[in-house]
Amino acid sequence: MFVERKLNGWGRYSSSWGRVYRPEKLALAASIIKFQEELSFVGRGQGRSYGDAALNLDQGLVLTQRLNRFLSFDPATGCLECEAGVTLEEILTVFVPRGWFLPVTPGTKFASIGGCVACDVHGKNHHKDGSLGNSIEAIEVLQGQGEVVRCSPVEQPEFFWATVGGMGLTGLIVAVKLRLRPIETAYIKVDYERAGNLEEAVGLMEEGAAGYDYSVAWMDCVAGGSSLGRSLLIRGNHAGRSELRPGLAASPLNAPSRSSINLPVDLPAFTLNPLSLRVFNGLYFGHSSRVKNSVVLDYDRFFYPLDTVRQWNRMYGSRGFLQYQCVIPAENSLAGLTAILKQLHRNRCTSFLGVLKRFGRGNGYLSFPLEGFTLSLDFPMRGDRLLTCLEQVDDLVIRHGGRVYLAKDARLSPRSFRQMYPDFPRWQQIKREVDPSDRFSSDLSRRLELTA
Repeated sequence: MFVERKLNGWGRYSSSWGRVYRPEKLALAASIIKFQEELSFVGRGQGRSYGDAALNLDQGLVLTQRLNRFLSFDPATGCLECEAGVTLEEILTVFVPRGWFLPVTPGTKFASIGGCVACDVHGKNHHKDGSLGNSIEAIEVLQGQGEVVRCSPVEQPEFFWATVGGMGLTGLIVAVKLRLRPIETAYIKVDYERAGNLEEAVGLMEEGAAGYDYSVAWMDCVAGGSSLGRSLLIRGNHAGRSELRPGLAASPLNAPSRSSINLPVDLPAFTLNPLSLRVFNGLYFGHSSRVKNSVVLDYDRFFYPLDTVRQWNRMYGSRGFLQYQCVIPAENSLAGLTAILKQLHRNRCTSFLGVLKRFGRGNGYLSFPLEGFTLSLDFPMRGDRLLTCLEQVDDLVIRHGGRVYLAKDARLSPRSFRQMYPDFPRWQQIKREVDPSDRFSSDLSRRLELTA
C-alpha cells in the first residue's frame, strides 16, 4: 500500500525518506489515516513547497495527486468546489475559456489547490485582494480518526483559520470551495517602470497601488551603493476585450499555448557565480530601458514565466538552493529591507533573483502576509557561510517586526519562529484540540517544534 521513497523540497536542499501513500478515493485516504500504523502523516500535493513542509522522515506521506476531481461549479457566483489534488493549471485550463480566473495565484500554476490553502499562498494582487484564504468559501479536512470536518470563515472559524496557512498540520485538506473571479479576456495589460534604488521602488509601488490589480518588482540584488535595490516594476490589470488588437479580440479567452523546455540535468555549481550574476542582472536591467508600456501579455507569460522551464530548480546544481522570503511591516519596510540588502552585501551572499511585492492585511495565526513589503531571494547552497548569513538576516527581520514564509523555509530556528509569529500559542492550542494524538506532523513541524 505504501512505497518507501526519498523526497525533496522544491529547493532540493531539504530531503528525507518516507512511506508514501497514494489514495485514489477519499474513503481510502480516510482508511490510511485511521488504520495505518504510522507515527504521523503529512499531506503532499505537487511538492512545490521549497523546504521541508511536505517531508516526514520515516513516517507517512499522503499524496493527493489522484484526489483531483472537480465536484461542482456555480456559474452565477463563480464558486468552484474541487478535491485538494486539483492543480492550478487544471483550474485555469477548464475555466479561463469560460471567463473565470483564479482569485489569487502564486508564481507557479503547477501547485495543488490543497497545498495552496495549507500555505495560504499570496500573489501579485495581495495589496488589493489579500491571500488565498480570503477567497475560500469552505474546506473539508480529514482528521486523525478518519472523519471529515467541513469548516469555513463562519462555520468553525478558528479551525478554518488554523488550517489556512497551517502547513497541513491540523489534518489532511481533501476538498476546497473557492470563488473564482470573472474576466473578459485571457490577457493582462502591463506597464513597466524602472526604479533607481530601493527607496524609489518602494515609493513608486506605494503611489501606484490603487491603480493596479497586480504589482511586482524584479530587483537587481547585485547592485550596491546608490543603486542598492534598483528594480524594474511590472504592474498590470486584466485587459478588457476592447483593449485587445483585432486578432486577439476574435477569441479573447483563448490564450496561445506555450512550449516548455526541460532541464534534464543539474547545472555545474560554478554556473551561478558572482560574475555571472552581475552580468545577468546588468543585462536584464539595461534591457528594461527599452521595454514599452501598455504591453498586452497572455496570463501565462505574466504570472508564470518560470513554468516554461520544467525542473528549473536544477539550475542551482545538485546541492540545491534556499529561497528566503520575508515581510517587513509598512512602517519599517524601507529601513528593514535596506538593512537586509546591506547585510547580504557585507557577507557576499548574492541572490540570483529578487522579487519585491506590496502586501495588504494578513490573516493571522500562521499565515505569512502582514501589511508591508515582502522580498523573495534565491541563494545557491554554498554551505555554512550562507546559513550563518541568513541567521543574521533573521535577526534583522525580527528587529523590524517581520517574519519569514514557512512554505519556503528550510532552516529557521524555533527561537526565531516564535518571535516572528506571535499568534503561534493560539494556533498550537487549536492544533491540540483538533489533533490531540498529534497524528499530523512533518519535518518542518519537528524542526520548529510546532507540535507536541
